[in-house]
Amino acid sequence: MEELALKLSADGIQKKVLCPGKGEIPAYMDGTKVKFHYRSSLCDGTVLDDSRRMGGQSKPMELILGKKFKLPVWERVVSTMRTGEIAEFTCDVKHTALYPLVSQSLRNISVGKDPLEGQRHCCGIAQVHSHHSHGHKDLERLQANPQPLVFTMELLEVLLPGSFALETWAMTDEEKLAAVPQIHEEGNALFKNGDIEGAAEKYYNAIACLKNLQMKEQPGDKPWIKLDLMITPLLLNYCQCKLMQGQYYEVLDHCSSLLNKYEDNVKAYFKRGKAHAAVWNEAEARSDFEKVLKLDPSLAPAVAREIRAMEERIREKEKEEKGRYKNLFMSNSTSPAATMT
Repeated sequence: MEELALKLSADGIQKKVLCPGKGEIPAYMDGTKVKFHYRSSLCDGTVLDDSRRMGGQSKPMELILGKKFKLPVWERVVSTMRTGEIAEFTCDVKHTALYPLVSQSLRNISVGKDPLEGQRHCCGIAQVHSHHSHGHKDLERLQANPQPLVFTMELLEVLLPGSFALETWAMTDEEKLAAVPQIHEEGNALFKNGDIEGAAEKYYNAIACLKNLQMKEQPGDKPWIKLDLMITPLLLNYCQCKLMQGQYYEVLDHCSSLLNKYEDNVKAYFKRGKAHAAVWNEAEARSDFEKVLKLDPSLAPAVAREIRAMEERIREKEKEEKGRYKNLFMSNSTSPAATMT
């Protein structure tokens, strides 16, 4: 242990064990999966991130060693730990310079956003701006003033290579592309079995895989278009799940985005029409349903059902509002303040 501590110290890392783990230090090799909770702090104690609180959920970090994680020091320090150990690592600036970008991705993931949001393929000037603007003031300050950080780690589990299935974030580009059809089918199976939340997560993961690959291509080029055509049916399936979950504004955003690119997408018009109807945008809903009929007249019965359902909901709403106003009027007219003296 002393030899290990000396090696870390020589590389600008100070380790302090807060709670010893169990057994021996595992033989960490490339492909090993580690699960751990972490807290990242400035040296003055100011907490930047805490996996037990991030995004309102207590979800541990997962890393697969040897996959070139953007913050190599995490692989380095966790490989010195026993299962169950809690340790504090103070790391020099040379190990922490990329933490703002890593933190931005982790924060995005914790609230269900694209982990690469804010790190888009763009021109040189835009890249410079993006690099210095994370949407989080604490990360922007850290980017402008790099400094040592303290990482408090609790190692929960160590899984040897081959003992677990690779998750999409840990796959190579080739593995991601090959995995998408399988993830798509898994989502369809969950949807048929009534697990709408599970299906939505599968579709989201497949979309994230393809978006990740698409960002490496030039927009409008053949490879980019090919990936976009793969994304479209997945996004429509995802929108169907969100319709059933009552997330209507998300459906409006996604379908509008699709229709900006593919003006003849009947399913996007139909789903957007249903979402408009659900949020009382009657004129917009009728417009979308008219587009559906124009593009595919065979859907007339389905459109008629949706319009009837919308009109019935509107009548019920108007009836409720009339009743509410009538009761309010009666209440005001019989109140002492409203009587003649």
